[in-house]
Amino acid sequence: MEEKKQNHIQERERLEQQIRFIIEVDKVKNIFRQTYLADGQRKENDAEHSWHLALSAVLLKEHMKEDVDLTKVMVMVLIHDLVEIDAGDTYAYDAAGAATKREREMKAADRIFGLLPEDQGAYFRGLWDEFEEYASADAKFAHLLDNFQPLLLNDASDGRSWAEHGVHKSQVCRRNERIPETSEIVWEKMLEIMDKHIEKGHLKAD
Repeated sequence: MEEKKQNHIQERERLEQQIRFIIEVDKVKNIFRQTYLADGQRKENDAEHSWHLALSAVLLKEHMKEDVDLTKVMVMVLIHDLVEIDAGDTYAYDAAGAATKREREMKAADRIFGLLPEDQGAYFRGLWDEFEEYASADAKFAHLLDNFQPLLLNDASDGRSWAEHGVHKSQVCRRNERIPETSEIVWEKMLEIMDKHIEKGHLKAD
């Protein structure tokens, strides 16, 4: 009887930790990115972005050069931007912000994933670290999704974000330089989109 009571107490404590995390990460809905929604009406938030990546993972897996663990990749993209609750969103072409990004996000990862029960916190933190290291097939696919989705939205919103920030093709190519090793056909499509928006004057050619 005493053991059953202790197990119940531990289970309740674990549930409370999980609930604290669930409520805390609701804040990610208030982190807005520089990318506009496809209709160009407003900018997307991190929660919308992460959902879009998870769905895209299911659809685009077949185009990857290496086999990947789809469930793992979906969890990876769902959690990869949670650190921005503390660290904020750093625009892809913000050199000054990029200089402090790693330090800000590491500190945020410690706090946010530390809210969970130890085993779940370690699992999420491990996936986040794997994503950041960009070495495994799963992390490469997750990065492809993270980079391809905003490019697709830029295309759908008529290059609005690129035009507003005066982005150059060379910047987009440098950010995506590892995509060809993950999927040649996706890279081919990305180049096609970039060239279309150079012609339209939304993206600078050099």
